[in-house]
Amino acid sequence: MGKPHLYLSAVVIAAATMALTACGSTTAAAPGATGGASAEPTKVTVGASPVPHAKILEYIQQNLAAKAGIELKVVEFDDYVQPNEALASGELDANYFQHVPYLEDQIAEKGYAFEHGAGVHIEPYAVFSSKYKALTEVPDGASIAITNDASNQYRGLKLLADNGLLTGLTEKSNALNLTAEQNPHKFQFIENQPEVIVQQLDDPKVDLAFVNGNFILTAGLNAKDALLVEKVDGNPYANILVWRKDNTNPGVAKLEELLHSTEVAEFIRTTWPSGDVIPG
Repeated sequence: MGKPHLYLSAVVIAAATMALTACGSTTAAAPGATGGASAEPTKVTVGASPVPHAKILEYIQQNLAAKAGIELKVVEFDDYVQPNEALASGELDANYFQHVPYLEDQIAEKGYAFEHGAGVHIEPYAVFSSKYKALTEVPDGASIAITNDASNQYRGLKLLADNGLLTGLTEKSNALNLTAEQNPHKFQFIENQPEVIVQQLDDPKVDLAFVNGNFILTAGLNAKDALLVEKVDGNPYANILVWRKDNTNPGVAKLEELLHSTEVAEFIRTTWPSGDVIPG
């Protein structure tokens, strides 16, 4: 993968009435544990993409955290590399930006000792074009901007295959090893980091571009305008909360519970009614 962008400055999301001290703990957190508010809230530092992840965490901080006895500090990142690095180094208690296939690839590649919770929401993957209004207009040999991380790249190739544009894919297929039989339309793939691809939509050299859900939102795009959108049913790419195996902050388990509350699910549905973010 390419060199990541620097992350944005830390954003502390804390209610004005809440004390700024954090209580420590040496008790291991058990995912799904419950607990009421304590005299001093447990501070949980979470790395997140700005949208929708940080907005969901902000809702929790403003409406649910105090009763659960936690206080959230959210550090926003504009790439997919640094949040895991920061979690592994101990700068974060947890992160919330990725799906399981991406996490598993990162663990295999870098040896992270991480655990994760259940899927919180899905951001359907989509293909956009500033040149064409329909797939039938896209010519053979078209250039397609696609992410350079393995899990999302296969996700994009599969979306093309599901719509009859590629064929005979295997789990080892990537954008650079497709055979002529697998790629009958002779598409030319341009690999890049996902945070860069969204900026390539207006590049005259790019005909189609795969855009991750959070960048669809930050760029002001709408999945309804995409040429292809991933199906939600049976989708394995739900975003998750991730923490280290040696986590000792009990607030992480409380946050995991709150992320799966009915209140958060309703917040997601009402905040993104167009379906760019879907609970589950």
